[in-house]
Amino acid sequence: MSELLQVRGLDRFYRSGERTLEVLCGLDLTVEPGEMVAIVGESGVGKSTLLHLLGALDQPTAGSYVFEGREMFGRTSDDLARFRNHRIGFVFQFHHLLPEFSALENVTIAGLIGRMSPRDAREKALGLIDELGVGGRRDHLPSQLSGGEQQRIAIARALMTAGSLLLADEPTGNLDTGTAGRVFGTLRGCVKSRRISVVMATHNERLALECDRTLLLRGGVLLPMNAAPGGPRQEMARP
Repeated sequence: MSELLQVRGLDRFYRSGERTLEVLCGLDLTVEPGEMVAIVGESGVGKSTLLHLLGALDQPTAGSYVFEGREMFGRTSDDLARFRNHRIGFVFQFHHLLPEFSALENVTIAGLIGRMSPRDAREKALGLIDELGVGGRRDHLPSQLSGGEQQRIAIARALMTAGSLLLADEPTGNLDTGTAGRVFGTLRGCVKSRRISVVMATHNERLALECDRTLLLRGGVLLPMNAAPGGPRQEMARP
């Protein structure tokens, strides 16, 4: 099977005065089409930094990032914008919905930014909202939705542009345990039916172990997590 993305020797250093903060140091990662990969680790170890690099929101200090056979780093800003608008979807801990727009409008806007026609964007948004189980709330403002409903709308918005990859940064971190489990289950079902890959940063190890692989980010590199007996396969990023 051909991999969706392959990262090799990824470094991300930051300068602070005369100090150099080494966040990612020679990190390797391969993700297959349709695979869900969870990244766990302590706060501040670089999970969000890694997602920002995978989403072309930041540039590395060194390393290679090949997505669908094409090197990503060094491409023009216009190329990277098209990449983000058509191949990648983002879900964050906080939903960041536009408060003055309805749930449906929040999702539709993502399609319009990706240059879909208004009719196509609305139809796709309606389908996603229904699939995520919040079709009856489509005309409500974010302030009229529960936390779980808001995050489902945020996932629908991300799926509008996630042609191949969805990046999720603590997508259930702001939800109670029961709601988090339900939202994660819905997310998993949606991406699996579309064969979209997911890289998810999370502190929730119970949900992480429900992914296809769980990797620990420590010391700037990804390490394997041991599988629970009878649980899903866990392994280190492939060489």
